[in-house]
Amino acid sequence: MTAFNEYGPLMRVLLRPAREALGNPDRVAAEWRALNFTAPPDVEVAVGQHAAFRGLLERAGARVESLDGPGLTLDSIYVRDASIVTPRGVVLCRMGKAARSEEPKAQRRLFDALGLPIAGTIEAPGTIEGGDVVWFDAKTVAIGRGYRTNDAGIAQFRGLLGNDVEVRVVPLPHYRGPADVFHLMSILSPVAGDLAVAYSPLMPVPFREWLLDRGLRLVEVPDSEFESMGPNVLAVGPRRVVMVSGNPVTQARLESEGVEVWTYDGSEISLKGGGGPTCLTRPLARG
Repeated sequence: MTAFNEYGPLMRVLLRPAREALGNPDRVAAEWRALNFTAPPDVEVAVGQHAAFRGLLERAGARVESLDGPGLTLDSIYVRDASIVTPRGVVLCRMGKAARSEEPKAQRRLFDALGLPIAGTIEAPGTIEGGDVVWFDAKTVAIGRGYRTNDAGIAQFRGLLGNDVEVRVVPLPHYRGPADVFHLMSILSPVAGDLAVAYSPLMPVPFREWLLDRGLRLVEVPDSEFESMGPNVLAVGPRRVVMVSGNPVTQARLESEGVEVWTYDGSEISLKGGGGPTCLTRPLARG
């Protein structure tokens, strides 16, 4: 496993198929409000969208592993959050959203079957979710401290990493409160060693300055494209990305930086549940 940055060529990735995550319309109807989806996803449309999304990852050369099986909520389609790949193995998260508590256990069963090493598990009272963890290289990781990731979770994660990794803690804004989906990757997506997509209005000034001091150029997302997930961009290789369609300004700004942009329709699998392409994926290996 080598997935210690967010932009190397994507070689192996975990997905949860939409059919497995969403089930059927009756299940969607029973769950979507409680999980804070903005509307009930259309299952059949979601299945097609997810298949097209998977096709883009395979086109990029990634081997896809599937998290199958019952017993999880609609949110389980967003596989990024339940685990974190580190130089010492996989860290299994403890979810800040209580309804998602079974997801790390389900992922562990799959990782054990795949023979992937487990570095450890975050325990109560700690919480941490993978969407708050952004790797820049094998020695540098940023972690968003917000409503889904707390101080105890960050402390445990530091202990599992050891002293070889610099951990940059990033205080996140209240924004829409504890019930909203807001992770560090809601406002930042590295797409190369020297380039990242960012929504600066919600970014802490010291962290933004730290990014610039590292030599990153920031592709700024306009206000009009924040809610449509302009900042949530999945790099499948340096300067080659997948993003939700409907963000033309951000896409044009990326392309002006020499980035190849592939888009997918995320109306059912991304926009309604608040999870873009980074959320839909748990990278397991990058080149």
